[in-house]
Amino acid sequence: MSPPSEGLVFAEAKPEHWPEIWTIFHAVVATGDTYPYPPETTEEEAFSIWMRLDRDREATYTARMGEETVATAYVRANVAGLGDHVSNAGWMVAPDHQGRGIGRPFAEWVLERARDLGYTAMQFNSVVSTNTGAVALWESLGFEIVGTVPDAFRHATRGLTPVHVMYRRL
Repeated sequence: MSPPSEGLVFAEAKPEHWPEIWTIFHAVVATGDTYPYPPETTEEEAFSIWMRLDRDREATYTARMGEETVATAYVRANVAGLGDHVSNAGWMVAPDHQGRGIGRPFAEWVLERARDLGYTAMQFNSVVSTNTGAVALWESLGFEIVGTVPDAFRHATRGLTPVHVMYRRL
C-alpha cells in the first residue's frame, strides 16, 4: 500500500459536495461486490441514503484532496430507541483512490466524530466477507467479528456470500 496521501482534509459534507459523493457512491455500488444497495440505485435514492443532513446525531463526511472529494462516510444510530448509543457507519473511497492510504486516517477521524456525537460503540451490520481489505482495516482498528451470516449477500461475481457483523467500543 502507498503511504497516506498528503493534503487530505476531512470535514462534514455540504450539499454542494453531493455531485462528487454521488460519483463515488455510484461507482462503488455499481460493482455489486461490497454494498447491498442495488447497482441501479438512482441518484435521488442515493442522496436519501447517504446525505441525511437534517437529522440529530447523524452526519455525512468527506475526505478531500484539494478541491476533489476522494472518500465519503456517514454516521448514524444503528437502531432507534434504547439501542441508539451504538452507531452505524458506511465508508466509500473513490475507486481510483483506493489503496492510497486514505481509508485508515479517514476511518480514525470518523470514529472520533462518532464519539463526539455521543455514541459509545460502532456496529457494522453487513461487511461482505470477500471484502478482505475492509475486514482487515476494521480488525486493525479494533473491530471484532461478532457474527457471520451465511449467504446474506448476493455478490455480483461470487454468488451468495457471507457477511460479518463487526463491533467495537468507542
